[in-house]
Amino acid sequence: MHELINWLVETIGTLGYPGIFLLMAMESSIFPIPSEVVMPPAGYLAQQGKMDMTLVILCGTLGSLAGAYANYFVARWLGRPLVIKYGRYVWITEQHFDRVESFFLRHGEISTFIGRLLPVIRHLISIPAGIARMDHLRFSLYTTVGAGLWVSILSWIGYFIGAERELIVRYSHQAVLGAVGFSAVLVAVYVVLHRRKLAKAAQ
Repeated sequence: MHELINWLVETIGTLGYPGIFLLMAMESSIFPIPSEVVMPPAGYLAQQGKMDMTLVILCGTLGSLAGAYANYFVARWLGRPLVIKYGRYVWITEQHFDRVESFFLRHGEISTFIGRLLPVIRHLISIPAGIARMDHLRFSLYTTVGAGLWVSILSWIGYFIGAERELIVRYSHQAVLGAVGFSAVLVAVYVVLHRRKLAKAAQ
């Protein structure tokens, strides 16, 4: 892992801001490039004065949005026909799909935002958004906010502890655990507020 981080520091230093954009676009689509090893080295380079922190976060966020949009539009154009046609082979009926689609239409915003904070899910959350034809402006907003928050956290980790590169892995892992905990609390609050809203509507 340390060799990978060293390689990323050198690669990002060579490619510059377009490299951050490209790597994060890949990370946000279907390529298994963890953001936890992309953004901290970029933050470290900002701490060294070789990059601007604002541009580092901006390029990382825009790259994440670009990758998410790739999944979103592919799923929007091709997803539903493929699921309906081939889903029965993996026990996904049209009725099952309709329920999932209905859920995402009601809770797509919170799902998209939280999904950007969680490992593995951030690679996939754009697919149900596209299949459900979530409004692309709302998709862009919640994806940008979620991705921007995560990118900022990782970049500042690299900025403050980048000189001790062996700590990047440790603190990035802790950031993931913190994001999972934060997401769990956010979901719990959302569920409580949503139930109260339904209860008031029923009165």
